[in-house]
Amino acid sequence: MFPRGSAVSTAAVLLLLVIATLAFAPLTASAAGASPAFLSDANLTTESQRAFVASSSPSSIMSASASAGTIPTNVCPSTLPGDPSLILTTNVDLGDKKLDIMKAISKAISSNTGKPEAYIGVSITDKASVLFGGSDAPCALGNMYSIGAIAQESNGGIHRDVSDLLENHGVTADRMYINYFDMERANVGWNGRTFAG
Repeated sequence: MFPRGSAVSTAAVLLLLVIATLAFAPLTASAAGASPAFLSDANLTTESQRAFVASSSPSSIMSASASAGTIPTNVCPSTLPGDPSLILTTNVDLGDKKLDIMKAISKAISSNTGKPEAYIGVSITDKASVLFGGSDAPCALGNMYSIGAIAQESNGGIHRDVSDLLENHGVTADRMYINYFDMERANVGWNGRTFAG
């Protein structure tokens, strides 16, 4: 494409490397807004790569928004970590503990996915008509959606944390399903457009 060793070819290769990394690697930033693992110095082999990523990566946006507890609306959504959301339906009455459970689930999702809590949505419908195994004994069904961060370890951690929270209300771990969906950025809308831009 360009003569080998030219400044243009180095910049082009570097840009393609960053784009490919951002497009295919899950974000694993800590809830405190640390840089995603795939942007760590161990994965960047040259000073020019580290300098390029430092000046243009979404980690600074993630850090600023995580510490402020808000989602920045003045940036292109394609630079943001995306939407983790959990929709849970149960046939038990969570009473006045419902909001506390939702907040605890939000923190659990952040902790297990490494995404800032400012991006996380949780919805719980309690006192619903739900059967599990042909029985209306206490049970729950859920769907978790996220742009990246859907993996065996994070899914298991979220499932364990949600199970622990609902067990106090009679929903045993063997009477709950949560399905986990890794979403494409173009299939998640926010702020009048999709996370693809």
